[in-house]
Amino acid sequence: MTDLTPTPDRPGLHVSKPAPDEPATGSAVCHCGASATATGDEQVRLLVAGWEANHGPVHGSAAKG
Repeated sequence: MTDLTPTPDRPGLHVSKPAPDEPATGSAVCHCGASATATGDEQVRLLVAGWEANHGPVHGSAAKG
């Protein structure tokens, strides 16, 4: 299986939750240089919300406009 963890060369967001009773983990790297990690379901939700609001497609479209 390919490593899906984002890197500066392959920016993105990766979330994992191997089992319902285990905490989620997440990592994000943006092409602008920002990066973050999170452990625990609520912290990962906040990481995803921050990524959607400030990076990823939204950040890319703001940079073009």
